[in-house]
Amino acid sequence: MKVIAVNIGKKTAISYKGRNIETGIFKFQVDHPVFLDIENVKNDAVIDRKYHGGIAQAVYGYSENHYEYWKGLYPDLDWQYGMFGENLTISNLEETEIHVGTIYKLGEAILEVTKPREPCVKLGIRFGTQKVLKQFWNGTKSGIYFKVLKTGNVKVGDALILSNKNETAPTIAQVFKSKKGT
Repeated sequence: MKVIAVNIGKKTAISYKGRNIETGIFKFQVDHPVFLDIENVKNDAVIDRKYHGGIAQAVYGYSENHYEYWKGLYPDLDWQYGMFGENLTISNLEETEIHVGTIYKLGEAILEVTKPREPCVKLGIRFGTQKVLKQFWNGTKSGIYFKVLKTGNVKVGDALILSNKNETAPTIAQVFKSKKGT
């Protein structure tokens, strides 16, 4: 597993159903390393701290491999890494194989797998339709939130190196499926 893209976003105000909403979901690839801090990625907009950022969800990673599936469903979108609001687009990141509590070294940082991302209305805004939320929930392509155990820079090409696998905990896909009904 390697970092294919590092993505950050700015606070963006949009109008949705007659309301003004601020979001950080519009993330775009940058050509420099990003600093993974304890509660977020430096210089990345995090608006709703209940669901994004903070100790348990400081960094969001999404699999490059999942993009082909979504491109098939939404071929008319302008596809760029960061579409899911992820900070890191990572090759071969597979939720069915990665367990909560597993620890990886990535660039200068050390990360711990914490939980799946739960989709919200802002993902629907990014995709131009709220039907993406149901499609997201109906699979296991949730992406992964990480806790930052050691801060540091991460760049394109850095490998996610397994330090400690926690096979006694559920996989991210199992946790995601268990939340589907909540």
